[in-house]
Amino acid sequence: MSVDHTVTARPAPTGGVDWASDNHAVCVVDSDGDVVHRLTVAHTAAGLRRMTDLLARHRVDAVAIERPDGPVVAALLAAGLIVYVIPPSQVRNLRGRYGSAGNKDDRFDAFVLADTLRTDRRRLTPLSLDAEATTALRQLCRARRDFVAHRVAAANQLRAHLQIAFPGAVGLFADIDSQISLTFLARFPTQDAADWLSPKRLTTWLSSVGYTARSTAATLHAHLATATRGATASHGQALAAITTAFLAALTAISAQIDTLAKQISDALDTHPDSAIFTSLPRAGTVRAARLLAEIGDARGRFPTPNSLACLAGAAPSTRESGKTPVVSFRWAVDKQLRDAVCDFAGDSRRANPWAADLYNRARARGHDHPHAVRILARSWINII
Repeated sequence: MSVDHTVTARPAPTGGVDWASDNHAVCVVDSDGDVVHRLTVAHTAAGLRRMTDLLARHRVDAVAIERPDGPVVAALLAAGLIVYVIPPSQVRNLRGRYGSAGNKDDRFDAFVLADTLRTDRRRLTPLSLDAEATTALRQLCRARRDFVAHRVAAANQLRAHLQIAFPGAVGLFADIDSQISLTFLARFPTQDAADWLSPKRLTTWLSSVGYTARSTAATLHAHLATATRGATASHGQALAAITTAFLAALTAISAQIDTLAKQISDALDTHPDSAIFTSLPRAGTVRAARLLAEIGDARGRFPTPNSLACLAGAAPSTRESGKTPVVSFRWAVDKQLRDAVCDFAGDSRRANPWAADLYNRARARGHDHPHAVRILARSWINII
């Protein structure tokens, strides 16, 4: 009788890294799940080298981490390691496998990441990075979006301030942060300054700044005359200083938004996937760039349209208990991606008959507007 003396190679150890702003907890476990080494490294070039040297010394070939980008991930990939991303929400649930307390601890989370990779590696998908051009475009789009949020906040603060200082300026033009509104407030920042205006003088001023909207000078003057009066004299002058500060902030923010939009346009023009997204109805430039940036160009991340739809929150979450299936809103999604896809889908119905019909049929079935938009978004994802 022959004896098989073949020795099965033991699986390589796995690593887990709990990322933080100042330092990172690193854990290595062997094929049995026993901790081989624990280490905390500083968020410095020397600290990251120490981390990758430790992983190489223990022959680790794959590492689990909670975020898909940043210097730590770049260092791991540069060291030739396979990176798996396990989101924080999943790590929070996985803590229950090792105890009932469920407390947050960096060293323990590093172990949870490493051991989960050891036991569930076949269920996880290795990190697939987008090209540098796509990553840069994503950063530009997100920066512009942040500046737009800042502008909205500043405009709301200006509006609240004017309700006390100069109520007549509120609602005079369509948007408080429009160019004509800012120009008007720069010339007439107080109630006293606006009192100088007559319909004829207002007509002359509007003509000098190139105002061509539908509202006539008489209509605008009537709005100023019937509005609640604001602060006057020295009190009005003091509040005008605040108005001027808001005008300067809004002007600076708007200038940066325009600069970022130009950079986004240039980056989109040279991107290989530009034609796919600019061909979509009402995609424009910034919206097309944002769609491209959030979906990315790493095709392996989404083997099927449904995988993209799930990450974008365009596919519902189905749960079944006994004989009762429950279909609900999907919460665990990439919120930036969901916002980009739904923003595009919601506006596409205004220019595309097919999209309008799909949206209208969803509303006719009793779905509210956000649900109908998600249904339309899922169909667009299949096309994209």
